[in-house]
Amino acid sequence: MLLSTLTLLALPVWAQHPGPDEQSGMQWRLIGPFRGGRTVGVSGTAMQPNVFYMAPNNGGVWKSENYGVTWEPLFKGDENNSVGDLEVAPSDPNVIYVGSGEGLLRPDLSTGDGMYKSTDAGKTWVHLGLRDSQQIASVVVDPHDANRLFVAVLGHPYGPNPERGVFRSTDGGKSFEKVLYKNPNVGAVQVALDPKNAQIVYAVLWAGRTPPWSMKSENTSINGPGSGVFKSTDGGNTWNQIGQGLPSVAQGLGRIGIGIAPSDPMRVYAQVQAPPDFGGTYLSDDAGQTFHRVNHEERIYGRGADFAEVAVAPDNPDEIYVASTSFYRSMDAGKSFSAIKGAPGGDDYHRIWINPSNPKIILLGVDQGATLTVDGGQTWSSWYNQPTASSYHIITDNVFPYRVYSSQQDSGSVGSSSRSNDGQITLRDWHPVGAGEHAYVAPDPLDPNIVYGGDVTRYDWVTGQSQFVGPQVVGDQYRTNRTAPLLFSPADPHLLYYGMNVLFKTTNGGQSWQKISPDLSRSNPGLPSTLGVFGSHENPLHHRGVIYSIGPSFKNVDTIWVGTDDGLIWITRDAGKHWANVTPKAMTPWSKVSMLVASHFDDQTAYAAVNRFRLDDLKPYIYRTHDGGKTWKLIVNGLPDNASANVVREDPEQKGLLIAGTERAVWYSTDDGDHWQSLQLNLPQTSMRDLVIHDNDVVLGTHGRSFWILDDITPLRQIAAAEAADPGYLYKPAAAYQVLRNTYTDTQMPKETPAGQNPPDGAILDYYLKADTRGPVTLEVYDAAGRLAFHLSSADQPKPVDPGTLNFPTYWLRPPLALPSNAGMHRIVWDLNYPAPKSLRRSAPISVILHDTPLGPPGPSAVPGEYTVKLTVDGKTQTQPLTLRMDPRVDTPIAGLAQQFDVATQLVDDMNRTFDALQEAKAKGSKVDALRKLNSALGAAYSSIYGGQYGAVSALAPPTTQQMSTAADLHRQVLAALGH
Repeated sequence: MLLSTLTLLALPVWAQHPGPDEQSGMQWRLIGPFRGGRTVGVSGTAMQPNVFYMAPNNGGVWKSENYGVTWEPLFKGDENNSVGDLEVAPSDPNVIYVGSGEGLLRPDLSTGDGMYKSTDAGKTWVHLGLRDSQQIASVVVDPHDANRLFVAVLGHPYGPNPERGVFRSTDGGKSFEKVLYKNPNVGAVQVALDPKNAQIVYAVLWAGRTPPWSMKSENTSINGPGSGVFKSTDGGNTWNQIGQGLPSVAQGLGRIGIGIAPSDPMRVYAQVQAPPDFGGTYLSDDAGQTFHRVNHEERIYGRGADFAEVAVAPDNPDEIYVASTSFYRSMDAGKSFSAIKGAPGGDDYHRIWINPSNPKIILLGVDQGATLTVDGGQTWSSWYNQPTASSYHIITDNVFPYRVYSSQQDSGSVGSSSRSNDGQITLRDWHPVGAGEHAYVAPDPLDPNIVYGGDVTRYDWVTGQSQFVGPQVVGDQYRTNRTAPLLFSPADPHLLYYGMNVLFKTTNGGQSWQKISPDLSRSNPGLPSTLGVFGSHENPLHHRGVIYSIGPSFKNVDTIWVGTDDGLIWITRDAGKHWANVTPKAMTPWSKVSMLVASHFDDQTAYAAVNRFRLDDLKPYIYRTHDGGKTWKLIVNGLPDNASANVVREDPEQKGLLIAGTERAVWYSTDDGDHWQSLQLNLPQTSMRDLVIHDNDVVLGTHGRSFWILDDITPLRQIAAAEAADPGYLYKPAAAYQVLRNTYTDTQMPKETPAGQNPPDGAILDYYLKADTRGPVTLEVYDAAGRLAFHLSSADQPKPVDPGTLNFPTYWLRPPLALPSNAGMHRIVWDLNYPAPKSLRRSAPISVILHDTPLGPPGPSAVPGEYTVKLTVDGKTQTQPLTLRMDPRVDTPIAGLAQQFDVATQLVDDMNRTFDALQEAKAKGSKVDALRKLNSALGAAYSSIYGGQYGAVSALAPPTTQQMSTAADLHRQVLAALGH
């Protein structure tokens, strides 16, 4: 019998985080998409031209050793995955420094917790310091001394803090000295060394603050006094402001990016964010003392707060590259530019690394990940091999297998299957669904081919057409934001809600809309004190909030909860005719209600995840009410105080079971939020933006590491029973589905092809052991007739596969496993096959999956029906019922499947008998040709019964008349050959 535990099914590169014993056997699986997310940290090394590093904003650090063909994540522990920059030490490629925090001022950012370092090319990491920096925008290492580095700290994006400016370390990051600092409102956005004299240091200071109000624009920061270019000629001890000729703060100066010519360090370029009269590309020929503008094209400088990146070719001071909405090159010192990579939709380019020894090798950090060229820009590597998508909100539909929907920041939208027919989830299994990059997506519960999204589009899976059907708003009385909520009522599948500053509804698919609320935002939210000097010219009446979350009741169609991004919670009991303000007393203006959900069990209970990050407060806030909002309780016991809460959901099956996502991790509570425990398991430490519970699965959208699914949370729903059991507990399994493992019958994709994981191909059997067992543990499954369908013992010794007997590499194979007998919760997957026949030849099917391909032939496929699972621990036995259902897409009658099983079972019995007779004949020295031929014929007939793909099942259908006749004839030959 070929088995696997969910632990081994998890991709080996993802981090492992042990959780409580009651759920430690579960693992999250990555489903993609493998379409990269915004990346602002890239680096390489001239010593190893095939090696590259990149760091998506919330995706951690990744490494490629094959020119970008594949990427491996390097942050596998507790490292903060929000990254602003990284640098490989030019003198030692094993030394890598990483500055965490995105280093941008945007409405969707996450914060970091300081500096990290690796001395073994990314295998292991240590934290260095600067924990309160939150945003590190730039790191530069002395080309001759790997222990000397400078760090540009931008600081808190939503408030003042003293740990900002330029820091220097001369001991490899053991200590940092602040060497350039103005005040708590001015941060450093870039630091650079003179290519020929590392004692000459340039730094760019930027006074910027992100306001709390939501906007659709990418550039939301407010600029203030203190920005400029600074220079030190004594290694950072003293500094002087330079840059005569650059715009002043009074002229609207914002962010500046500089680039120094390696072949002529007197030549310095600057990309300057400023109003049209002053913004553009500037040039200096006196090492930055004076500048003059050489280009004022908005396409080159227009998004300076986001980009401002300029790099100079190592061998030509007139050849410069600029990262903007396209990747531009100038051969005349910035006077004219041509786009050499980009697309009309705007790929958006952020960072540039040019190999100093070979300028044809260029690595870019892009909105879609990392891409590189080795031929000077003629061809580029793909970014469709990086699972670093940034999701805002996630949802599923009700088809089988269910699809997962989300927007993806900077790329668009995704509708992905949760299970592929082809055994693994690839680019073939997902498609855009017409929604925008920040959008909610709302699949129609009555028509699985229709999907709504954004503000508002209607996408048709059949035709591929996307039609705008949103409210036709005129004037400025309505406001919206980047992630306007859009969702169907669970109590009325015809009713679709859309939130602006008022709530709209439609019951006819957007043909018409009705406003069902007044403006639910604060009439005057005021300006938070964290804005400080940056709010001096802001009018709070010009920056009112919007509806950010909608929580329709599961019990009553007239009950709707609404939360705003400026800190209010409302409820209506009459479908919008009247609204009551039920905001918790502790909530202040600009507390963003990021998720508000009604209970599945009663109409008085609701849960709210409130995010105060925009008030420079990283603490989590989750509120609960049981009396319709009259009173609220803060329920955060067990949650760390350094990660804002983004989402909370209630399990629809087990009352009191909640699951929440914060900026760092996923958590669960079994007592209605009174206490929280980690559900992180193998997830990376990244921003968990949204999650939903679909039947037995938790589906997660991260903002930087794509989408994940935790299959079958049965152990969470039965924790109390498991903890009370002694010596062990067999969880009642969820219903299993007889779905083919892999129907792809052609040559499989190469192992380098990026792919997400399918769910386990079988019945998930979970058990819990209170302590290490004294004797063997056994797990068995019996069918309704009492036949043993599956048996596994902890005393079994898996037979290793001899690579010398295979005609393919072993990396395709699914490892065989023994049954664990140590304390904790364990998960085993029965592949829904009876014991495999004895066979002269064992091989893998053509439908291979990396690290997850069983050797065949498999045993007969179990027929849908009722089974009994039996667990024996220290001589004590427990049983649980197991229901096996047919793939609902298959219309084969159960009688036909039973007929297939009966014929297959007879063939297996005949294969086993001829195999044993063959071994006995060999031992006696008798002739075996006839038996060998008969056994092979039986194997061929058995394979034919299940589709003809040796080593796999590719069809669950009644056998043909010819197949039954062949099986009967072979059975007669077996009887004759064996003397029966």
